[in-house]
Amino acid sequence: QGQEKLSCNPKKENGTHVVLCELGNPMKAGAQITVDMELSVSGLEDMGDAITFQLQLRSKNSPSPTNASVTVTVPVEAQAEMELRGNSLPDTTVLPTSWQGLEGSRRLEDRGIKVEHVYELHNKGPSTVSGVTLRLAVPHQLGGRVLLYLLELGTEGGMNCTHHPDLNPAQV
Repeated sequence: QGQEKLSCNPKKENGTHVVLCELGNPMKAGAQITVDMELSVSGLEDMGDAITFQLQLRSKNSPSPTNASVTVTVPVEAQAEMELRGNSLPDTTVLPTSWQGLEGSRRLEDRGIKVEHVYELHNKGPSTVSGVTLRLAVPHQLGGRVLLYLLELGTEGGMNCTHHPDLNPAQV
């Protein structure tokens, strides 16, 4: 007839997580009930491509009819939208056409104008992500000459960084 919200209680039963929902007490003979359930389950990142639920209707009547159960498999699809944001400091740099660095110098000023590139990788959700790999190609040579002198790479927030083999070769 009408729609009612069920009162459901989670509990552990025989080492299994169980959610018990009271459908009606007492229930009239021959009654038919349709139940729509929405479950919120977290931590599914490593569950594979599906999660299985065991559904069972139990009666407290005696003698109890068979408490048949049904298995329901629900596909799991993780979705996450990644966004890469970048910024250069300063945002504009004009390089002289005839720049000559002092060979053998270990001072930063003698290597050229300092430019810092900052990249942020953001997960816009809705799912969490793990095992993300970001490959960033930086043109450090042009025509056999140094275009950008790669000084250092750094990360924040529990990320790992593999350093470029030509990183700070003069150890400035």
